[in-house]
Amino acid sequence: MDFSDLSKMKDMLSQAQAMQSEMEQKLSETVVEGTSGGGLVTVRMNGRKEVLRLKIAPTAMGSSAADLELLEDLITAAVNEAGRKADDAMKSSTAGMLGGLGLPGLT
Repeated sequence: MDFSDLSKMKDMLSQAQAMQSEMEQKLSETVVEGTSGGGLVTVRMNGRKEVLRLKIAPTAMGSSAADLELLEDLITAAVNEAGRKADDAMKSSTAGMLGGLGLPGLT
């Protein structure tokens, strides 16, 4: 291995570290929203899949055990939808970043 190869590897490592930092920043800044029950439950989540806000419409509250079970299901569905949207947003963002490296199979 000559020094030019070592220099190229060092440059690639530096690029990868910069991209990782950029990706971490994007994860923090990306905000998605998932809803269920026709908007009765809304979950706002960042790209790290941290729930930022949970909003429950007053009409979602019922007085029976069945109403409570339905509300729990709606919350679960909204969290899962927001998680899928966060995954999709990050896949899209990552594909664009990795394509810029010119690595085979990633463009």
